[in-house]
Amino acid sequence: MLEGVGTEIAASFPGITRLGGQIVAALYLADGPRSMDELSEELGRSKSNIFTNLKALDAAGIVERRRSAGMRHDMFALRGPYPDVIIGAYITRLRRVVGDYRSLTERALKLLGDARAPEAESLRGRLRELHRKYELFAKLFALFGPEIDGPLDLEAVFSAVPRAILQRFASMARSAIGARGEMQAPADPKSRQRR
Repeated sequence: MLEGVGTEIAASFPGITRLGGQIVAALYLADGPRSMDELSEELGRSKSNIFTNLKALDAAGIVERRRSAGMRHDMFALRGPYPDVIIGAYITRLRRVVGDYRSLTERALKLLGDARAPEAESLRGRLRELHRKYELFAKLFALFGPEIDGPLDLEAVFSAVPRAILQRFASMARSAIGARGEMQAPADPKSRQRR
């Protein structure tokens, strides 16, 4: 069972291996925190493999290290309830990626400078469009609250939003995506500002 769950988690979260997914599943099913030795024995993998994956899961904000007074070994647990911890990690990663790409487009535009060749003008236009999109994504993240740094209970979020608002938002999203599930061509950004 842990193998299948591990594969699913790894497939849905970039940078997490199948073993990392198995560790998440093992910690979810555990009655409490687990030591590296316990995880190694339970999953039949070397302690070095377990350690490497625990470090990656810790860096992703999914797992935390705990040490109780008098204990010789660190214990590991999910940073919060499952699947909230995975959802929070996804959103944190997406926010980081958007910020990184926004910075990358800014640097690329600075490097391009005032170059006037036709290729430079074309590239500048594409970079400005990318930057506009990353700015929009960053504003949406800011609109929905402070940076998420941990588990996110989507059930609680959606329960707090009146049903009519959720239905209206879903209707607008379906309309923007289109009947066939394809995104419609975006309107001219200037026309959006006039609305």
